[in-house]
Amino acid sequence: MGVIEIEGMNFYAYHGHYKAEQIVGNRFIVDLILETACEKAAETDDLKDALNYQTAYDLVKKEMGVTSHLLENVAKRILDSLFEQFDSIEKARVKISKMNPPMGGKIDKVSVTLER
Repeated sequence: MGVIEIEGMNFYAYHGHYKAEQIVGNRFIVDLILETACEKAAETDDLKDALNYQTAYDLVKKEMGVTSHLLENVAKRILDSLFEQFDSIEKARVKISKMNPPMGGKIDKVSVTLER
């Protein structure tokens, strides 16, 4: 078993409950932790035996492009698509951070983390 982490994926997206958030958009950072079998890839040095990071990134990017009211919904869709694409994933954790959320004060970020 091994752990693959893809950290600090930056996206500009239109997620949020308030209409202004869906019009103006915001910057989001996504971190992904995937527990998967890495032994065969470590032996063969062949991408076909590994979880392809580029494919995982592309799935995250696709789901970040679908506007949602809640980060929980985006995180669930990301997890669902990853498990659908990769049979080798044993466990996954996704953290989505909305930078400078419009909450009436100085806040660096608000984050939602889901694990499956």
